[in-house]
Amino acid sequence: METKDDELLEFDDEQAIAFIKNYISQELKAKLSEDDISYFLDVIYDYYDSNGYIDENSVEEASIDEEAMMEFIMKAIRKEKIIKLTEEEVQLLLEAEYQYGKSIGIYDEE
Repeated sequence: METKDDELLEFDDEQAIAFIKNYISQELKAKLSEDDISYFLDVIYDYYDSNGYIDENSVEEASIDEEAMMEFIMKAIRKEKIIKLTEEEVQLLLEAEYQYGKSIGIYDEE
């Protein structure tokens, strides 16, 4: 019999975007479109993937270097020039993404 713990946890981009829009301030929300948030999530996934954090066959917890992640994200968004964000705004979006992940059981409290 399959238990809830056996079910594959799935990160739903549409739900994540809606969650993030609800989580962030009105000021930041006014600055970002859904496409901007989707792009931001893609940059986060690129960081996870390039550092080996995304492995469908692994259930081990990973410790993420938050400083390296911030550098990766800031470099990516400056290079692509799709959205302009300060480090503080990036931190708020990272917190919102983390809270979404916690809400669906992907992330555990540290």
